Amino acid sequence: MGQTENVTQSLQINRTYFILQRIATLLAVAELTLCGLAALTGVMLAFYYQPTAIGAHASLYAIAYHITNGNLILSLHNIAGNGLIVLALVQIVVMFLGRQFMRSWLTAWISGICLALATIGLSWTAIILNWDQIGFWRFKIELNIIGSLPAGSFLREVLAGGSAINTLTLQHMYTLHSYVLAIAALLLSIIHLAAHIFQEKSWAQIAPGSWCSSEDTSTV
Repeated sequence: MGQTENVTQSLQINRTYFILQRIATLLAVAELTLCGLAALTGVMLAFYYQPTAIGAHASLYAIAYHITNGNLILSLHNIAGNGLIVLALVQIVVMFLGRQFMRSWLTAWISGICLALATIGLSWTAIILNWDQIGFWRFKIELNIIGSLPAGSFLREVLAGGSAINTLTLQHMYTLHSYVLAIAALLLSIIHLAAHIFQEKSWAQIAPGSWCSSEDTSTV
């Protein structure tokens, strides 16, 4: 009787881990899709965007109202970016619930956390890119918070390009947003999905009854 209960419990645990693993893989596919969509629409926006204090807001206005399908591309870019943040955070929770200390799991776990941080960084660097009042003052407040850190003054100089928020600040944020963080997020999403696919193959190589038989042997 005890062996039957152990077998049933082991099957339930295996089924739960398999469901969580499959959900994590589907989320990784969705993350890569949104990352690709954000990258594609970002390239389209870069054709018309001007990272200058004078031209930033005007160029975005022209994209939204004067360029064919510009408003759609801008909306898709924003939706893909925000959706990527949500999925990356949900993925961390799903992977924590189905955690397994395998090399592929650790790769997916680390790349998932780095991907979440990269997407948050992308959202933060985009605050000032539209050059409106809300983004300007929000960015200025957060820069002051960064400046209060032990090494914050140096970091603030690097991010803002000086003591004032101007065209140089926009160029720094645009470079970080479009080149550094965007490329990092795309590479991390590919690594993240590859790690999940490898883990799926590892699951397929393990016979469902092997864990149960080992459990029965230990019980006996």
